[in-house]
Amino acid sequence: MFDLKPEIRVMTPQQIGKVHHDALSILEETGIVVDDKRARHLFEKALGKTHDDQRIRISRELVQWAITAAPSHIQIYDRLNNPSFELNGDGSQNTVFGIGVTNLHYQDPFRNEIQPFHRHHMTAAAGLGNSLSNYDFISTPGVIQDIPPDTADLYGILEMLANTVKPLVILISSWESFNPALDLCEHLTGDVSTQPFIIPYVNPITPLVLNSETTMKMDAAIKRGLPLIFSNYGMSGATCPITPAETLTLLTAELLAGLVYSQLVKEGSSIILGSLPAAFDMKSSGSFYSPHTLLLNLACAEMIASYQIPHCGTSGSGNGWGADLLASTTLTINHFTSCLGSAGMVPFVGGSFDSLVFSPELVVFADDLIHQSKVFGSGFSLDDEAVGFSDISSTGPGGNFFLSELTGKYFRNSQFSSTIWPFLTLDKWEKQGKPKAEKILRERTIELLADPTTPEDHDEIISKGEEFLKNNF
Repeated sequence: MFDLKPEIRVMTPQQIGKVHHDALSILEETGIVVDDKRARHLFEKALGKTHDDQRIRISRELVQWAITAAPSHIQIYDRLNNPSFELNGDGSQNTVFGIGVTNLHYQDPFRNEIQPFHRHHMTAAAGLGNSLSNYDFISTPGVIQDIPPDTADLYGILEMLANTVKPLVILISSWESFNPALDLCEHLTGDVSTQPFIIPYVNPITPLVLNSETTMKMDAAIKRGLPLIFSNYGMSGATCPITPAETLTLLTAELLAGLVYSQLVKEGSSIILGSLPAAFDMKSSGSFYSPHTLLLNLACAEMIASYQIPHCGTSGSGNGWGADLLASTTLTINHFTSCLGSAGMVPFVGGSFDSLVFSPELVVFADDLIHQSKVFGSGFSLDDEAVGFSDISSTGPGGNFFLSELTGKYFRNSQFSSTIWPFLTLDKWEKQGKPKAEKILRERTIELLADPTTPEDHDEIISKGEEFLKNNF
C-alpha cells in the first residue's frame, strides 16, 4: 500500500481506443496479402467468403474473437524444466531481457577486431548470456558462417542448447531448417510443449504481408504446442509511414492480423506480440533507433497490454560501433523505459553496426544497465519502519546515522553496485594508474568469456546432438 514504484504510461485509454479503431479500419478496408493458399483458406473459411486474389480483408468481429481466444498468461521454463518467468498480458510483469540477434559478424574483445560469425562464437555468446544474471533468456546470437547454410541453423541451435539452460528464442532463417531445428530440440530435451523453454520468433513482411514462410512456421510451432513471438519490424519513411502515429497504427494492424491467424490455426494458441519500430535515414539508407522509435516501443507495449496479450519489444541495440558512447545513449533510454513501461520481453541485446555485429562487450555493458534500471524500477517502501521515526528520534538534531539501527540493517543494500566498475575516488583512481572505463569493461568481458558457467550436461548435449545431425543431415 505504501510502496513507491515508478511507472511510465504514454497513452490514454482514448488514444489506445483510437489506434485500435484505426488499425481495424486498415484491416477491413486495405486488408493484408496472405501468400500461402492454405493460410488464405483459413481466413476465407472464418470470414465466410472466398477471394479472387491474395488480399484478405479481416472483419473487426474476427479480430475481437481472436483477442478473446488468445491466452493472457504464458509460463516459460528453462531447459531443466524449472519455471523461469511468466509473461502477463496486462503489462504488469517485470521486464525480461535476452541477448541476440542473428548477427553476421562477431566483435572479438580479445583481438579487438570484427570477424565473420563462426560456430565457436555461438558457443561464446550463449555461454556469456548464461553467465550474466540480468539476462533471462538467449535469442539466436548470430548466423554461423563456417558451416554450410543448410545445417548452420541446426548447429547454432545445438550450441545454444549445450551452453545455456536458460529459455531460448530461436530465429531460423529458412523454412527448410525450421522443423529439423525443433526435431533436434525434442531429440535432446524431450517434449518441448508441456514446459516450454523454446520460443520460435517469426515476422511478417511490412507493410501488410503475411508471407508463406511465416505462416508455415506458425503452423509448425502451434502444432507442437509451442508459444511463439509474432513481431514486425518497420522503418518509418521506408517500410512504414513517416509519422509515428501512422507507423503505430500500421504495425498494430499487422500484429492483429498475425494474432487472428494464430487463433485460426488453433484457438487458444499462445502468442506474444510486439514490434521493432525503427527510423530510416534517407542519406545513408540505413535504419536506426531514435527517441521517437523508443517511444513507439512503449506505445506498442501499451496497445498489446490493452488486448491482454503478452508483449515483446525492442532492445535498442544497433546504433553503436560496439560498446561505445553512441550505443550507450540508446541502450540506456531503451532499457530504462522498458523497465518502467509495459514492455514484456526485450530480446536482441548486443548488436552493433545496425545489428550486423555481435558485441560481447556490449552485452556485458547492457547487463549493468539492465541491473541499474531494475533497481530504479523496484522503487522503495514508505511504510512506518522504512520512515524510521525511532532512528530519527534517537539520533536527534546534529547527529549522524552511521551506527543507527536501520543503517545496520540495510546498509548492505545501499552500497555502490555495478556489475562492471569499481567505486573509485579521485585518489584511488590516480593510484591505480588512471584506468579507463572501456579498459575495465573489456577486461571484465574477457574474464567472463574465458570462464563461462557451462551447464553440467554440455558434453552430453554436444555429443548426442552431433550424432543426430550426422545421421539425419
